[in-house]
Amino acid sequence: MHLMLLLATLAIAWGIRFTGSTAHDSWTDSWTDSWTDRWQQTLALFSLPPLLLMTSAIAVCWMGPHGQMVWPWEGWLSYGLGLSFLGFAALRCLHLAWQGNRTLRQVRTQPITEHQGNSIRILESSILYSAQIGFWQPELVMSRGLLETLATPHLAAIIAHEQAHRHYRDTFCFFWLGWIRQITAWLPQTELLWQELLVLRELRADRWAAEQTNPLCLAEALLLVVEQYPLFGGNVCAAFSSIATQNRLTQRIEALLATPKPMESAPLNQPSWGTWSWMLLSVLPLFLIPFHR
Repeated sequence: MHLMLLLATLAIAWGIRFTGSTAHDSWTDSWTDSWTDRWQQTLALFSLPPLLLMTSAIAVCWMGPHGQMVWPWEGWLSYGLGLSFLGFAALRCLHLAWQGNRTLRQVRTQPITEHQGNSIRILESSILYSAQIGFWQPELVMSRGLLETLATPHLAAIIAHEQAHRHYRDTFCFFWLGWIRQITAWLPQTELLWQELLVLRELRADRWAAEQTNPLCLAEALLLVVEQYPLFGGNVCAAFSSIATQNRLTQRIEALLATPKPMESAPLNQPSWGTWSWMLLSVLPLFLIPFHR
């Protein structure tokens, strides 16, 4: 029965991704769709299948290799599969955390300065670059070229955008989402949904900045910075120039120029009943543990 649980969960995970792929195409046809709906639906499609697989593996490992099985070898096979998946997930998490911590230590060797009331790590580079780098308390990083090239209104707009990433704890949240991406890259639609989450993250930060600064300045700054080569990568970096493809850049520009109308939707991080329902669904395999014999 343990092996059947793993196989059934795997089939459900694939089915969720395949069923949601058609709906996903309709959400991304236009930036005028509800951003809250796009965020919640994309997050559910991205996270629910991996979480189901993980909780099923935890349930199988908790129940152990013994019990009523269809085949004598089924218990140890399912136990080995579950343990291997959890071990792989743990190793990937540790590796990503090590990479992120190494990047953060590198950033903290850079000089720090105050600009417009914000503490900024200065990179001695002519490339136009700005990002939040870290985990729960990220560092605001800007290049010397950015500070010397852009006018004050454009800098204020970029700083407001980066403050949004800090407010929403994007570096921390996307570290975990990036971990999910790493351990289930073999599931269908993983990369497509990941890119959708990235652009929604940037749209949310753009909206935050547009409410505090001139949206036109932010759009102009985006056009200036977006083509620059990223200095840092990884899941602990939320860069101002983060986009997936050229049409996503167009989405961000059009949304900014249309402010405030598209920005009137509810906050993207506001929980909904739909969010809680799929989170509850993801832990259902754990409820089988008390019934194990």
